[in-house]
Amino acid sequence: MDIKSNFSHMNNMQQQAVFCTEGPLLILAGAGSGKTTVLVNRIAYILQSGLCQPWQILAITFTNKAAGELRDRISNAVPEGGDDIWAATFHSTCARILRRFGDRIGFSSHFTVYDTADQKSLIKKCMAQLNIDEQFLPIKSVIAEISKAKDKMQSPEQMLKGSELDSRKKQVAQIYQLYQSELMNSDAMDFDDMLCNTVRLFEENEDVLGYYQNLFKYIMVDEYQDTNKVQYKFVAMLAAKSRNICVVGDDDQSIYKFRGATIENILSFEENFKNAKVIRLEQNYRSTKTILNAANKVIENNTARKGKTLWTENASGDKIIVHTAASEREEAAYIAREILEGVASGRSFSDFAVLYRMNAQSNSIEQAFSRSGIPHRIIGGHRFYDREEIKDMTAYLRVIDNPNDNIRLARVINVPKRGIGRTTMDRAGEIAVSENVSVYEIIKTADNYPELSRAAGKFKPFVDMIEGLTDALDSGDYTLAEFYELVLEHTGYREYLKAEKENADVRIENIEELKSNIIKYEEEYGDEASLSGFLEEISLLTDIDNYDTEADSTVMMTLHSAKGLEFPVVFIAGMEEGVFPSNSVYRNPDEINEERRLAYVGITRAKEKLYITKTKSRMLFGSTTHNAPSRFVTEIPDSLVKTTGDRFTFPVGSSGTSAGRSVSIPSAGYSRNPSAAPSFAKLGEKNTTTYSVGDRVLHKIFGKGMIVKAEKMGGDTMLEISFETKGTKTLMANFCKMEKI
Repeated sequence: MDIKSNFSHMNNMQQQAVFCTEGPLLILAGAGSGKTTVLVNRIAYILQSGLCQPWQILAITFTNKAAGELRDRISNAVPEGGDDIWAATFHSTCARILRRFGDRIGFSSHFTVYDTADQKSLIKKCMAQLNIDEQFLPIKSVIAEISKAKDKMQSPEQMLKGSELDSRKKQVAQIYQLYQSELMNSDAMDFDDMLCNTVRLFEENEDVLGYYQNLFKYIMVDEYQDTNKVQYKFVAMLAAKSRNICVVGDDDQSIYKFRGATIENILSFEENFKNAKVIRLEQNYRSTKTILNAANKVIENNTARKGKTLWTENASGDKIIVHTAASEREEAAYIAREILEGVASGRSFSDFAVLYRMNAQSNSIEQAFSRSGIPHRIIGGHRFYDREEIKDMTAYLRVIDNPNDNIRLARVINVPKRGIGRTTMDRAGEIAVSENVSVYEIIKTADNYPELSRAAGKFKPFVDMIEGLTDALDSGDYTLAEFYELVLEHTGYREYLKAEKENADVRIENIEELKSNIIKYEEEYGDEASLSGFLEEISLLTDIDNYDTEADSTVMMTLHSAKGLEFPVVFIAGMEEGVFPSNSVYRNPDEINEERRLAYVGITRAKEKLYITKTKSRMLFGSTTHNAPSRFVTEIPDSLVKTTGDRFTFPVGSSGTSAGRSVSIPSAGYSRNPSAAPSFAKLGEKNTTTYSVGDRVLHKIFGKGMIVKAEKMGGDTMLEISFETKGTKTLMANFCKMEKI
């Protein structure tokens, strides 16, 4: 039987991508064109053809969620050996390499991965040691400069050498130098280091590079347009021998320049990898013709793109709704109303997503959802692993796994209170720096230092506890979940929460939930499960990785976070000049191009229905502005749009801008079907019915219920209603639109 016949269900261009196995290959995959399907089937074809063993394939993605989906689909497609494929993120791949060979560049196999919060703490500490004022040099700016330097593989010494005439840059270089020294002493790396150190490992150890070049016969990289310079160097070094590198990406979806991503990697692929083949996937399986045509019309205004035109056999679908509200509050009320109408018509709350350019826009929308009883989740909100009690417990686990982790040690050494103050720890830190060792090494032998002798008796019980727990972990007598219980018991952390913290019950539930996560990790990894592995996994988690697609709630997120996701109905809020695109990009064509790519990403998240909303005036960051419609809205042809809400008038001399200058927008593009929908006032008007405890009501979405609590709040009433089939809901009377029965 011809193996190729197994792939007859794919379209012609997808098949070409699957069957092209040798040499460099660039797959330009438009939004919704089935790129994951192509990757999975290409791997299946390679294995079915006997071209290599499963462990000789490396497939790199950008999120743990994408890597997990790829692994699952590969295992289903290739039942035997599918689990042996290296399908992981850049950081996970590098971590695996460094756990094995990191000793070559001075790290143990238990090195710690510092997340953004740890990075900030350490930078803050370094700046204090160097007497550099945060007011003069914000920590955020320092982190960004250091990250840029690492992307260019620039050492602190090289940065210092190039900063003789720039005092600010010189200070950043000094912080960078101390920061790297502290990381080394703590046996720790930040996210950028994981890539840089892997490349350095390869450069300094030809045998290690040769080992992985021989190991990986086929290398595939997803979302290639989002790679930065050091990521390019990493995959280029690995692929130098076999040259069987396949990258999948879409230059029209390159939206992470602020993270260091460079669109040049995908634009210059054929130049960097000679004799490369390029295959375009242009058939879209996700969106309606209307949505797809709108996306094509917007993105064709960009310069510096490889060019492609998406098409679909899907139906034309509904026109795109462009709605103008009077203010951001009425914009939010309109979105809430449309979602409730959609759910009443048979949709689920999870069918809807609300996207916005910046997190600050979420406030009014979240308030409207809460008042209307719409279950919702904000991606980019307070993550589970960012909670105080979770950070405390993971810090304990990290110190046990790697006692040299100075940042985590400082977090928990006096939690619960052990009489070890900040001044004492600062002294221990100064000694550690002078002796070029970790703080833990100093407190273990505190009796040897006169300035610490008084604290030695307080340090000893803590050190004994950590050493005892380390021995218990090394003994192999406990599962990770059982070991976690030991840590809770010996640290006294549960009792500390009960005695010292508000909402102790909730906090204890959270640390119990951490145990659940450990159990799930052990179930997934079996004999390969380790404390180091668990801690590494949670360090590399992003908020999108925790997104539960099964939960029936409307999701709210920034446009950047939405990449890679899709929803039946999408709202893009705040489509105004000055908001999206923002004022800061007007004078930079490259920045405008990236903003347009972001609009393209937003539009192509929608499968069936797309709403674009804007306001006549908007309060943001404490100031009210009157913005012109976003240029990206006006780039959508009239024939694809249905306009609702207030007729848009943009007064001359108001604060709105277009391309950096004041403009007057009469009805350009906004007289489209002006009578097609009722005015916004009718859609968002308040409910004047009064409700009391004991009233039986009928809600359009939640059905019949009884009011069990009514509490006056300002000009509104908060109602607690027990519904017969939907449980108890809290709604605001002015927004709930119910009938008394």
